[in-house]
Amino acid sequence: MRSTFLLLFMLSGIFFFTCSSGDSVPSDFKKDYPQSVVLTVSNESNLRITDAPVCLEIEALLAKAPDFNTGAFVWLADGQEIPGQAVDINGDGVAEQLVAVSDFNPGQTKKMMLLYAPTGNKIRYYPARTQAELSRKVGGEFRKNKQGRFEYKGGHFENVKQLKGPPEHSDHSWYIRYEGPGWESDKVGFRFYLDWRNASDIFGKKIPDMVLQNVGQDGFDSYHEMSYWGMDILKVGDALGIGAVGMWVDNKVERVSQTDSVSCTIMANGPVESLIRTEYWGWKVGKSQYNLVSDLSIDAGSRLTKQSVSITGNPENLCTGIVKHDGVTVLQSGDNAGSLAYLATYGQQSLAGDSLGMAIIYQKKDELDVSQDELNHVIILTPENGKLTYYFLAAWEQEPRGIKSEQEFKNYLANVLRQLDKPLQIDI
Repeated sequence: MRSTFLLLFMLSGIFFFTCSSGDSVPSDFKKDYPQSVVLTVSNESNLRITDAPVCLEIEALLAKAPDFNTGAFVWLADGQEIPGQAVDINGDGVAEQLVAVSDFNPGQTKKMMLLYAPTGNKIRYYPARTQAELSRKVGGEFRKNKQGRFEYKGGHFENVKQLKGPPEHSDHSWYIRYEGPGWESDKVGFRFYLDWRNASDIFGKKIPDMVLQNVGQDGFDSYHEMSYWGMDILKVGDALGIGAVGMWVDNKVERVSQTDSVSCTIMANGPVESLIRTEYWGWKVGKSQYNLVSDLSIDAGSRLTKQSVSITGNPENLCTGIVKHDGVTVLQSGDNAGSLAYLATYGQQSLAGDSLGMAIIYQKKDELDVSQDELNHVIILTPENGKLTYYFLAAWEQEPRGIKSEQEFKNYLANVLRQLDKPLQIDI
């Protein structure tokens, strides 16, 4: 976690301030944060939105408040302190965004305030509703097994901010806890395999607490068995899993498998948003090579992972998709008035033997085709100037207040499209 990512979860010292209105601030609070900026935030949709992401570009904020300081600020909504954080998106050591979440009624406009001190650090601590981590072993060594494959023997797991995969590491080498980085909200968890498979998997959660820090600690793959918190619920095999990046070549998916090197960084690990960046150098596809950067982020209260990709070499397409399972329904959004569409599946496809919905949400303008190969339901997309953004999500019926029918899942997806199509509008 970078130093500019200032608002971290701690079990002690959690405190909030409340005042009677958005313009009334207790004197002791105002003493610590003497300056203020008033924001008007509007929900222009006809939906009630719980935990709507409020995202403010710091560049726009500095145009109105040049002395704003990401080291000492607090966010108020309806006169009540809400968790927020500063996020360094590009890893340059300077925060580019402020992020918070708040509830909105249909068509509601809220007055919010940012209180700040122009200098110094006055860090606010909030309960974590997101998490990202990457854990690898130290204190042991790689050894060849009887099959000539390297396995990491001995040692113990330690979390790291960044990891460049050593040449000995491959699938099932027992080097990285749960085989790659993980990220979660209070709704759902994900991981992807930081090896040649480069596929994404799902941790179904029965509780809202952050759980990744305990996953795989009591036996390397014990997360395949049901626990108090949930379990790994997706059988991935040789497929993309859910939402992983690939390229559509000769009517099948080419995963990001053959690379010169791969580096993964935990860019943000905060109470409201977490972000993982993975850089792939020399991705080989046929006779071509590409450098690809993947940013995966998740917000508090959300099932959605946002996947932002940039790639060199001007490829004709990138693709993503959902692993094929028998006996499930394939869903598409069809014709709708918005700018977004989805490809989804729903049915008894979880490893717990119950219902799981998975979806990819993307911009209609980016769609080249919807297809499939032997392993995957695929959406083929065209990057614009080497950049592409889409979302993927999972909804497991054993979540607290989980989605338990295909119709509920379709209704949920329709609302997600409407919400993404009309993000909150912020005026400073």
